[in-house]
Amino acid sequence: MDDGQVKCSPPDSLLKYEQPLYLGLSLADQGTTVKGKEQSNQLDDMLNSMIPPRQWVEESGAWMQHVSKDPATRHDVITLQENLDRRHLERQARETGLCPVREDLYTQAFDELIRQVTMDGPERGLLLLRVRDEIRMTVDAYKTLYDSSVTFGVRKQMAAELGVSDMESKILGKETLKKELENKVLELRNTVEVIEKREGERRALEDKKRKEEIDFLKHQGQHLDLFLKQVGGNK
Repeated sequence: MDDGQVKCSPPDSLLKYEQPLYLGLSLADQGTTVKGKEQSNQLDDMLNSMIPPRQWVEESGAWMQHVSKDPATRHDVITLQENLDRRHLERQARETGLCPVREDLYTQAFDELIRQVTMDGPERGLLLLRVRDEIRMTVDAYKTLYDSSVTFGVRKQMAAELGVSDMESKILGKETLKKELENKVLELRNTVEVIEKREGERRALEDKKRKEEIDFLKHQGQHLDLFLKQVGGNK
């Protein structure tokens, strides 16, 4: 519930309140009002500590409103249930999942139940108060855990995005190096083809020259044999 000072009239609540008390032109002007019996004051003090009164400031001055000290009836319980369902529809609270509106409405309803039970039996009211505070601590712990997990997830996502960027840069560098190496291989293959072509032409030319020399030597050998035969026949 809203236990602090607000600058306008407080919103409607499922909690049942007493009539507002005028405190003066400001909260600093408020005085102390003593009324009722000692037992009633003790119950009031306990209820006010469990559900603090709400305060607000309007143009007319400062106001305070305590929760109602009237005992709850069966009609009050039925009215609380009807108001809870009606405000669910009015404020369009979600039925499932995380919903701040639904959480606020059920918090108001639970505080009203604590008020009703406390007026009937203070001990049971204190037990319900422990249950309420434990639930709040559990919810706060889950909220803290959720916020931490979200922060951790965002950090991991950012790290992953940075890792993806680095990986993409590395891939681009590898692809560029691959293309350069492929161009180098193509250049070397062309060079090898040119060298092999020149070497083949050189070998073909040398084979041709060698064949011509052999043919020439054979021809000379035939003439020499013929000359020797002629010289030997004349003797």
